[in-house]
Amino acid sequence: MKVVYIRFKTMLIILTVAILTLALIIFLRFNSSSKVKDTFNTDDVYYKGTIDEKIIAFACNVDWGNECIPSMIDIFKDNNIKITFFVTGRWAEKNPELLKSIHDNGHEIGNHGYFHRDYDKLNYEDNRSEIHKADKIINDILGIKPLYFAPPSGAYNKETVKAATDLGYKLIMWSIDTIDWRKDSTKDKITNRVISKHHNSAIVLMHPKEETVKALPVIIQSLKDEGYKIGSISDIIK
Repeated sequence: MKVVYIRFKTMLIILTVAILTLALIIFLRFNSSSKVKDTFNTDDVYYKGTIDEKIIAFACNVDWGNECIPSMIDIFKDNNIKITFFVTGRWAEKNPELLKSIHDNGHEIGNHGYFHRDYDKLNYEDNRSEIHKADKIINDILGIKPLYFAPPSGAYNKETVKAATDLGYKLIMWSIDTIDWRKDSTKDKITNRVISKHHNSAIVLMHPKEETVKALPVIIQSLKDEGYKIGSISDIIK
C-alpha cells in the first residue's frame, strides 16, 4: 500500500511539474506576442506624440481615394490646418500632380511603402526595398525626403523597424483609428471614434473616404472647442 502511495505521489509531482512547465511556455509565448508593440515602442516607433500638450496630429494614409483628396485639402485650408499624408509609391507614381498639390498646400508627406501589403510578413531586404522605392519616388517628384514611415494596415515586425530606421525613418502608428475604410462607417461613427478618444499628442488615422470628408468639419470644430490644435506628425514629435 505504501509503495502504491509513493508511486502515486511521484506521478502527481511529475504531472504537476509538466502542467506548470506547459503553463509557463504558454504564458511566455502569449506575453511575447501580446507585448510586441511595447517591445518596438522605442524612439523609432510612435503610437502617439512625445509632447504633453493639447495638440492632435492627423495622419491620412493614401493608396486610393483621389476623388476625396481635393475636398480634404480645401477643408484643411479653410481651417488653417496642415496634416501628414502618408502616400504609397505606386500611388505617387500614378498621381504626381495630386501629390504636388498636397505638398504645395503645406502638408507634410510621409512614406507609406511602395505597395500596400503586409510588411510584417516581409524579411529585412523586402521591407527595405519597399520603403526605399517609395522614398525615391517621392524624392524624384517633390525633391524631399520624408521623415516618417507608416506601414500599411499597421503591420510591421522587427525587420520593418530595422529597415525603416536604417533608411532614416521613424515608424508611425496611431492612437485613434477612425476605421473609415469599413463599409459601415458613417460620418457620425467616424466623428464619435475621434471625439470620444481624444487625448494630448494623439495620432488620428484616416483615409480619403467620402464619409471622412463629411466628418472632418465636425471633428475639427469639436476638437477646437475642446481647446485642441490640429497638426502634423512633426508637430507632436519633438
